[in-house]
Amino acid sequence: MPRSGVRADYRAAPVPPYKSDARTEALNSKIKEQKILVDELSNLKKNRKVYKQQQNSSVFFLADGTEMFSKSKKTLDELRKQYQALEENTETTEVKTQSP
Repeated sequence: MPRSGVRADYRAAPVPPYKSDARTEALNSKIKEQKILVDELSNLKKNRKVYKQQQNSSVFFLADGTEMFSKSKKTLDELRKQYQALEENTETTEVKTQSP
């Protein structure tokens, strides 16, 4: 809280809705996770085995490493596009709110 007679103007910078902020955080988290996965898969030796976990299960199946790498990279690109679109929508909303 500012003191010495200076008042903070809380209307100066509108805050985007909570949902978009939570969505951005979740998407950011998924992007970080996917980046790590792509890095790990790219550093594997060619003869290493890769296992993929069955969704909603604790069962793992043998998978092709190069195929997993390309799928992971594609997923990362899609997540980045979603994040970029979300950021553009947020910026557009902020500009509309600030206009008189």
